[in-house]
Amino acid sequence: MRYLKVIWRHDFDDYPVELYSELDNEGYEVRKVEIYRSGRRDYADFAKSTGQTGLGEIPVPSIEEIAEQEEFTPAWINADEFERVWDLAVLES
Repeated sequence: MRYLKVIWRHDFDDYPVELYSELDNEGYEVRKVEIYRSGRRDYADFAKSTGQTGLGEIPVPSIEEIAEQEEFTPAWINADEFERVWDLAVLES
């Protein structure tokens, strides 16, 4: 598994500003957390989703492709950081 964090810079309150994804070897999302400017956290996995969050139906683009869009800042993170964010989102639901 690989873990990706993307900061999304925008002015919309209805869209997340941080996206965390757990990716399988083919780049498909297995779990995902979206954090909003208000602090709300939504999440999705194969069994459950909250808010408007859902798993992508196609593989996530490469980190280089994501970084080409100036509003996004992607970074690989470790499993521990993802699990911390995941646990907080699940506890809040």
